[in-house]
Amino acid sequence: MERVTGTLVHYAKICPRKVWLMAHELGPDEDHPLLELGRFLSERAYPREPLRKIALPGLVIDWVRATPEGELLVVEVKKSGRALAAARLQLLFYLKQLKERGLRVRGEIRVPGERRRIPVALDPDGDRELQAALSEIRAIVRHPLPPPPRWIGPCRGCAYAEFCWADLLDPEAKETPTDDEA
Repeated sequence: MERVTGTLVHYAKICPRKVWLMAHELGPDEDHPLLELGRFLSERAYPREPLRKIALPGLVIDWVRATPEGELLVVEVKKSGRALAAARLQLLFYLKQLKERGLRVRGEIRVPGERRRIPVALDPDGDRELQAALSEIRAIVRHPLPPPPRWIGPCRGCAYAEFCWADLLDPEAKETPTDDEA
């Protein structure tokens, strides 16, 4: 693995198998409806905000803007608040990367459908949590094979579901396995 990305950091909080698959360039179904919804929201949910997307190696930040305090506000837009811990870790990764580039930054997770704004700051506890996640990611990626699939709640809407559960999915009914089957 050459580089840890914000997506890998997000996935680390949800599913180690997704981390391994993405790191080994086995991407999800890019036409998956929930991925399309996420892209749509990050581009269109806040039409009054000046959209300044940033793409750096390993980082694709939904948008940023300068604050009156001279900081850069880094915003991560999410379609729901279900995976806030993962979104927070992803945003901490972005904040650390930008801080290491000499920028003064603070972050905010926005969930437009829930009208939520969650401030995120890179503090010592967040930095420790991020470093632990980065170590975990590197350990997962070093393995020659992905971790076996383990059925968890997010599997239902996952863009990797068919890859992980192809042998258990009924192509006619598109039923997902129960916890007992997985």
